[in-house]
Amino acid sequence: MENASNRPSTSVEDYVKVIYDLQERGSGPVTISRMAERLSVSNSSVSGMLRKLSELGLVHHQRYGAVQLTDTGTKTALSVLRRHRLLETYLVEALGYSWDEVHDEAEELEHVVSDTFVNRIAESLGNPLVDPHGDPIPTRDGSTVERDVRRLSQAETGATGVIVRVNDSDPNLLRYLAEQRIGIGMRVEVLGHQPFGGPLVIRIGSADDQREQTLGVVAAEALWFAPAGE
Repeated sequence: MENASNRPSTSVEDYVKVIYDLQERGSGPVTISRMAERLSVSNSSVSGMLRKLSELGLVHHQRYGAVQLTDTGTKTALSVLRRHRLLETYLVEALGYSWDEVHDEAEELEHVVSDTFVNRIAESLGNPLVDPHGDPIPTRDGSTVERDVRRLSQAETGATGVIVRVNDSDPNLLRYLAEQRIGIGMRVEVLGHQPFGGPLVIRIGSADDQREQTLGVVAAEALWFAPAGE
């Protein structure tokens, strides 16, 4: 697809992108309620759109079952994500946006820019593999870099590695992490989990600037790390 006029509607693109993103992050089955929460719409609105997506051949969904993208749906989602993540990268690298500002801007732009424009962005940036939040950027042919990444909240005590990805859906959380000096590329060690759902205790920073830090459940679940020595 070369220009916006040949693409599915904005709402269709938004839905398949969210389904893929929920699948990609591996946090459980993609359900109507999870989609509704992510899109800030009602369950009935999601159900109605899923019927349309099924008719278009973009999803598989049985009543009360998990939602899955078809091959066509996956291809559509990857196309949207390529545009979105390259736009985020361009906004940070070329225009000086901070990582908490780019998501909403890219949400608007991803539906109107041409593939030619996005490919020019990729070339000008040296064809980056990940965006400012560590999300993999699909290539033109729809492939992505496979990495062994794990959610920080699920790491065992003693686990070490490097922060490589953060959930970008909440700007307030991104601002909080920035204020706490937690970002992509930082080394992290899990020191322990406080009982009864309490915070995660970590050691984070470079070899000559390490500090202990506590993270609440929401912040810990929003961070992924690449384990060291594996």
